[in-house]
Amino acid sequence: MATFKPFKAVRPVPDKAQAIASLPYDVMDSDEARAEVKKHPLSFIHVEKPEVDLPEGTDLYDPKVYAKAKENLYKYISDGHMIQDDKPMFYIYRQTMDGRAQFGLVGLSAVDEYMDGTIKKHELTRAEKEADRIKHVDTCDAHPSPVFFTYPHQDEIDRVVSKVSRSKKPEYDFVSDDGIGHTLWLMDDPEDIKAIQDGFSRLPYLYVADGHHRTASAAKVGLVRREQNPNYNGEEEFNYFMTVIFPDNQLKIFDYNRVVKDLNGNSSEEFFARVKESWIVTAVPDKADFHPSQLHQVSMYIDGKWYFISPKPGSWNEADVVENLDVSILQKNLLHPILGINDPRTDKRIDFVGGIRGLGELVKRVDSGREKVAFAMYPTSMDELIGIADAGQIMPPKSTWFEPKLRSGLFIHLLK
Repeated sequence: MATFKPFKAVRPVPDKAQAIASLPYDVMDSDEARAEVKKHPLSFIHVEKPEVDLPEGTDLYDPKVYAKAKENLYKYISDGHMIQDDKPMFYIYRQTMDGRAQFGLVGLSAVDEYMDGTIKKHELTRAEKEADRIKHVDTCDAHPSPVFFTYPHQDEIDRVVSKVSRSKKPEYDFVSDDGIGHTLWLMDDPEDIKAIQDGFSRLPYLYVADGHHRTASAAKVGLVRREQNPNYNGEEEFNYFMTVIFPDNQLKIFDYNRVVKDLNGNSSEEFFARVKESWIVTAVPDKADFHPSQLHQVSMYIDGKWYFISPKPGSWNEADVVENLDVSILQKNLLHPILGINDPRTDKRIDFVGGIRGLGELVKRVDSGREKVAFAMYPTSMDELIGIADAGQIMPPKSTWFEPKLRSGLFIHLLK
């Protein structure tokens, strides 16, 4: 049984929503963030990456950075740019990209359900990134940005979301600079709220789609707050964290591609000879589409040419849900044995490029000499993600790239 709870969000007044909404903290560096706030002075980047308001060169993990995040967050409220709703509710958050819409529900998920496995994950987290988000949430005394969950779609939940979004006027409706549409409706009718909660109560599991570090950090802040409040009753705000939950049939996973700086001491001829030992290699004809078109097909770009490579039968374990992933096959049969990439999480010779940037980005990086070879992947499917989570397994790093990204600053959950 999955818990999903309405809450009283702090959110922008309608005429400030577009100016405040920002990309999340982990998709831009400090220089990009500084440029963003020059362009959009009210951007929630002031909370997501508060170093923009401190001297350049400030240590990103200095306590001053987290204190500035808190100061900036509550300044939005004191300046009247944000208000808190006076009663708990759910929020419908629609994102529209390239004509495709996905409808998420904004509410609270339970710390206990992250700890007991009702909320399933498919990625490992890094201690230093968790520590950063723990300090951010704890200092702000709030969940400033949501995490991105999914669930096996349910007709009853879809029905309620459709009814409210069709019958009510949106609270926000705008298009961000990147062309993504953002629309928010308030779901405050008690019958609708109950129907949504009942629908989620019939789900045995929820799944982290994106935001594993934020999820783990939110749960750990809740556990710390329990230690600090030994007489807690379970209803306090710190027992829950803010999530946006989308049905699985509305989401799209993009490819997450790889570029490698060198051929690990091999010449191009030696590299091709070794690849052909375990891969079927086919040159892509000029002007043909060089995107992978099916599972277990990878596109490879080297020396100005594209190739399709497919693993030879028997070179991987098809019965294993993790080993059957294309990113796993590439790692096991090429990146590790031929290019010497032992741990893609830490090896500095490999980099990852989200599919939203297109395969032209791979060509540009290889042709510039910055990298030697690029690999374009066939996207991981939602079925693969859920199957791996259900099996209690972990995906290799950089297996999924979700678009569009959730905007930060449209709803905030206070812990007090």
